[in-house]
Amino acid sequence: MDIFYPIELFSSYLLRNVFMLNDSPLFDSLNFFIYDTVKIFLLILIITHLMTWIQYYLPIEKLRNFLSSRNFYGLDYFLASLFGVITPFCSCSSIPLFMGFLQGGIPLGVTLSFLITSPLINEVAIGLFIGLFGLKITMIYVFAGILIGVLGGFVLSKMKMEKFVEDFIWQIKRVEANLPKKKERTKKEIFRIISRDAFCIIKKIYLYILFGVAVGAFVHGYVPEGFFEIYLSKAGIFGVPLAVLLAVPLYSNASGVIPIVQSLIAKGVPLGTGLAFMMAVVGVSLPEAMILKRVMKLPLLIAFFGVVTLGIIIIGYLFNVIL
Repeated sequence: MDIFYPIELFSSYLLRNVFMLNDSPLFDSLNFFIYDTVKIFLLILIITHLMTWIQYYLPIEKLRNFLSSRNFYGLDYFLASLFGVITPFCSCSSIPLFMGFLQGGIPLGVTLSFLITSPLINEVAIGLFIGLFGLKITMIYVFAGILIGVLGGFVLSKMKMEKFVEDFIWQIKRVEANLPKKKERTKKEIFRIISRDAFCIIKKIYLYILFGVAVGAFVHGYVPEGFFEIYLSKAGIFGVPLAVLLAVPLYSNASGVIPIVQSLIAKGVPLGTGLAFMMAVVGVSLPEAMILKRVMKLPLLIAFFGVVTLGIIIIGYLFNVIL
């Protein structure tokens, strides 16, 4: 059972029994907004504390040197993308990890490989894919997501975009700098300083998260059912870029949008077009852009979404040709 199911029950109870709302677009939108907002902030609260804790206890210099070594010939991007696969986070909840990696000295391009891949693929999505589409298509899907992460991170690293990361990320000192030496600290001191740094991060991004979820909630409640199937099934060769364009206002994670992809394909939408739609929903949506705007300046944001969008479109066309 979904570990966040109690949040869904609470949201439904609140709307039905306190605000006396019945099933309607407004109910669906508010239910989505409450559920996702609570879920995301719980994840971010946990992740930010975890990352600041890891920054203290993990020898981050060794990890940084390992991932930034020039002897890997691209393996560092692959490892970062692979780490993105095994972390079950959506784009918004991947941001604390993104900031933690940069603050720890891991190169921007390698960090972006993680940020690209993490929302596209996770173990839940892989399980759903195997059940709905079979092992072969699932393996191609995983390979495609990793490939976008590796190539996207590599291309962005060559563009030298470090100066377009928001200044506060570089200014936040690592937890070690705020703590006394290990022999002098207590567990209470460690937890207090870790929590302070974690909440500092949350305060800087919470408005963008709320706005992003609100956009997704509006679309979830008020966009008519079948809207996307009608246009994508008739778009022909332009179906892949149209799928990406239609996905821009949406907000979901890979697990949540896979059933939509199944319905698209069942109604005649080519597999590559459906997958491009799914990847765009979780990888290049407007709500995600609003959230990432807090940690990226506009040139980096445009470059990031441009590279990821191009990769998704190419993958979509390749899937349509191969399958």
